[in-house]
Amino acid sequence: MARLKQTYVNEVAPALMKKFGYKSVMQIPKIDKVVINVACGEASTNSKVLDAIVADVRAITGQQPVLCKAKKSVANFKLREGMVIGVKVTLRGEKMYEFIDRFFNLALPRVRDFRGINPNAFDGRGNYSVGIKEQLIFPEIDYDKIDKVRGMDICFVTTANTDEEARELLTLMGAPFEKQ
Repeated sequence: MARLKQTYVNEVAPALMKKFGYKSVMQIPKIDKVVINVACGEASTNSKVLDAIVADVRAITGQQPVLCKAKKSVANFKLREGMVIGVKVTLRGEKMYEFIDRFFNLALPRVRDFRGINPNAFDGRGNYSVGIKEQLIFPEIDYDKIDKVRGMDICFVTTANTDEEARELLTLMGAPFEKQ
């Protein structure tokens, strides 16, 4: 079992139950899934870009990404319906806990001038999103093999009902929120 999942069961869940006074263990919020999204507008003109992005995301997550296609044609962006414009991966279970552990403890401290992640990036329903400017912060990515620095969006979907519950859950899971 992943170390972070063990931490959730033994430490995080009892602490949340005590703080928020839940009557049942089923009310305790947990992380449902983590969605990693990389948008690549230039994939419409250069198909090699897409292969590089897929390889990077596969190395970071350990899972094959899904190609995202445009739903509408937009003439200003030279975009037609059905063109591939990004890739995404949804992580659940053991792979999710492993990714969260690596993200909070290995990748984020490697960001230049890192002071913490924004504590206000919750959506009002208990989900948290963070954007990363470069994929180089992950130790799985070899600096010499990348063709271009790309960013990604990482969304933590929780079963929490409020942002306060979700913030406490992520804090107890090891999220390095910046001090206010």
